[in-house]
Amino acid sequence: MSELKSSVKPPVAARKPVERRHHGDVFVDDYEWLRDKADDEVLGYLRAENEYTEARTAHLESLREAIFREISDRTLQTDLSVPARRGGFWYYTRTIEGKQYSIHCRVKVDGDEPPVTDGDIPGEELLLDGNEVAGDSEFFSLGTVDVSPDGRLLAYSVDLKGDERFTLRIKDLSTGELLPDELPEVHYGSAWSADGSTIFYTKVDDAWRPYQVWRHALGASTDDVLVKEEPDERFWVGVDLTRNEQAIQIALGSKLTSEVWLLDASNPAGEPVVVAPRREGVEYDVEHAGDQLLITHNADAANFSLATAPLDSPGDWTTLIEGDDTSRLLGVDAFADHVILYRRRDALTELAIMRRTPEGFGAPEVLEFDEPIYTVSPGRNDEWHDTRYRFGYTSLVTPGSTYDVDVATGERRLLKQQPVLGGVDLGAYTQYREWATAPDGTAVPVSLVARKDVAKDGNAPVVLYGYGSYESSMDPWFSIPRLSLLDRGVVFAIAHVRGGGELGRHWYDEGKMLAKRNTFTDFIAAAEHLVASGWTKPERIVAQGGSAGGLLMGAVANLAPRAFGGIVAEVPFVDALTTILDPSLPLTVIEWEEWGNPLEDAAVYEYMKSYSPYENVTGQEYPRILAITSLNDTRVFFVEPAKWVAKLRATAMGEVDVLLKTEMEAGHGGRSGRYDAWRELAFTLAWELDTLDLA
Repeated sequence: MSELKSSVKPPVAARKPVERRHHGDVFVDDYEWLRDKADDEVLGYLRAENEYTEARTAHLESLREAIFREISDRTLQTDLSVPARRGGFWYYTRTIEGKQYSIHCRVKVDGDEPPVTDGDIPGEELLLDGNEVAGDSEFFSLGTVDVSPDGRLLAYSVDLKGDERFTLRIKDLSTGELLPDELPEVHYGSAWSADGSTIFYTKVDDAWRPYQVWRHALGASTDDVLVKEEPDERFWVGVDLTRNEQAIQIALGSKLTSEVWLLDASNPAGEPVVVAPRREGVEYDVEHAGDQLLITHNADAANFSLATAPLDSPGDWTTLIEGDDTSRLLGVDAFADHVILYRRRDALTELAIMRRTPEGFGAPEVLEFDEPIYTVSPGRNDEWHDTRYRFGYTSLVTPGSTYDVDVATGERRLLKQQPVLGGVDLGAYTQYREWATAPDGTAVPVSLVARKDVAKDGNAPVVLYGYGSYESSMDPWFSIPRLSLLDRGVVFAIAHVRGGGELGRHWYDEGKMLAKRNTFTDFIAAAEHLVASGWTKPERIVAQGGSAGGLLMGAVANLAPRAFGGIVAEVPFVDALTTILDPSLPLTVIEWEEWGNPLEDAAVYEYMKSYSPYENVTGQEYPRILAITSLNDTRVFFVEPAKWVAKLRATAMGEVDVLLKTEMEAGHGGRSGRYDAWRELAFTLAWELDTLDLA
C-alpha cells in the first residue's frame, strides 16, 4: 500500500467558499459547488475520484473477483420463490442464471398445495420479464407489480434511471398486449378497483414527496381524476387495496401523525371516508377485517394498542389489546377466521395467532422458536379466506426460510429455505447476543456471528454494522455474501443502537431530535465492548452503515476515530444540517420530525451542528474511509459524501486514506441488477478485508 500511496495522488477539489448564515452563526462551506450534477466540472471531479479509487484498489482486483465467484457459486441462480395464492392462481418469481432480473409468473390453482418449487411448473404463465423490460438500460427498478382482482390485467411501473420516478403500464394478460394507457411520473404502489376497471396511483411533488392519489379509468378519453391531495409537506401518501378487496385504502402519514381514508372498492368514482381525523402525534394503521376495522394506534400507549371500530363509525375505537411496556405492537394481518399480531419483544420480533370466536377473538398464541437470536416476519398472504399463514424466518446462521402455519392446529411446515451451495457447512458458524453499556448506563444489544473456530483472543477482525434512525430495526439476517467475511475469520456484529426500534418506541425516542447523540455514543460503546470483552482491538474493527447509518459513520469518525481501523459509509447522510436547512430539497420538511427544524429553532440548529459530520471534520487523524454514493440518488444526494471526502482530505492530519466511489447509473439502493450488485458488494468486502489485513 505504501507504494500506491506515494505514486497515486488523489483529486483535489477546488475551494469555492460560500457563507451559510443562520441564528447568528456563520459557516463557510468550501465545497457546496459540488451539488450540481449537470456541471461538467462536478462530473469531472466525480470521475477523477472514481479513477483514483480504482487505482488505489487495483491490487484487490483478484480478491474482488474471488469474492464475486464465492457469492455466485454459493447462490442458486436459477431458482423460484414459493408460490403465493391469490384468487385462482399461484404467483411467484423466477431467476435464471446469467439474467440480472426476476421474472414474474403464475400458474392456475389445482388443489390446496402450492406447486413444487425445485423445477419447471407445468402450465406456467409469464407475466413480466424484468430482463426484457430493462433491455440495455444500466438501471432497472419496478415500482409496482399489481394484478387486478379478476386476474385479467397487470399494472407495472418502471424506473430506468434510479430517481424513483416510474412510468406505469397496463398489460392484458389474456393476449400479452400492452394497453394504450401509459402513466408517466408516478411513484411506488398502485391499487385496483374491485372490477379492474380503474387503477389508483400516487404522484410526487418537486421535493420527491408522494402527495397525490389519482384515479385512472382504463381506456377512458377523459383526464385522470385527483382523488386526494396532501398539502402538508410533512406527510406522505400511499394507496392500496385491502386484502378482502372491499376498500381502497389511502394512508397519509408524517413521522409522528397519520390519517387513513377508505373508498368502497366497488365504487371507484365514489368519495373516500376518513377513519379518524388526524391528531398531532397520534399514529394509526387500519386493517379491514370484513365486518369491522382493526386499528393499531398509539393514542393511549407509546408502544401501541389494538382497537376495533365499526365500519359505519370508523372513528369509534374500542380497545381489544392494551399497549404495554414489554412489547411494541407493529401491526396486524386480518383474515376471515383469524388475526395475526406482529410484535417486538426483548429486541426480537414475534408473531401471534388470534382466532375468531363467537365472542370476538381468542387470546394471542405466540409462535415459539428455538434459536436465541432470530427474525420472524409476515410473509405474502393475499387470500382473505386462507386457513394457513405464511411467514419468514431467518437468523445470523439460518438462511431465509418460508413457512406456513396451520391456524387451527398450529402445525408448521417449512416450504423452502434459501439454498446455500458450494459445500458450505452452516454448522460451522455460531451466533451470540451480548450487551454493551452506553455512557449513560443504558444496555445496548449487540448481535454477533462468527465461525466457531474464531478465537476470542483480543485479535479477531470485526465488521460492526449500525443504523439507528426512523425506528428501523436492524434485525438479525442471514447473508450469503457475508460468508466471504466469516470464512476469512471475520466476526460480523450488529449494534442495535438507539434511534432504531429494537426495544420499543422509547428506544426510538431516545435516539432522535435532541437525543440523537445517543445513537453515536451507543455505537462507540458497542465497539468498546467488543474490545473490553476480549473479541478484538480498535484497529481490527471496520464500522459500516448506510444512508442514516452513514450519518452514524461520519459522526463516530469525528467523535472516536481511534476506535476503528476503517469505516464504510454507503450513501451517507453526512451533510445533514445543510440538507435539513433547505426545505426546497427532497424530503427535508418530512425529516424535521426526525431531526428537528434548525431553520426555526436555534437550539436544534446548534445541536445538529454539533454532530453533523461535515461541519465537524477537524485536523485529527482519521481511520481509513470508503464512501460509496450514487449520482441519481434522490434521498441522500451524492454531494454529501463528495463534500465530506473533499473536506477530510483538506483538513485531516497525517496520512489521509479516504476513497469516494460514485455509481454513475444508480439510485439510493445502488446497482439494480443482481450480478452488478454482487460486484458492488465484492468491492466493499475486499476493501474491508484489506483494511483488516486479510487481503
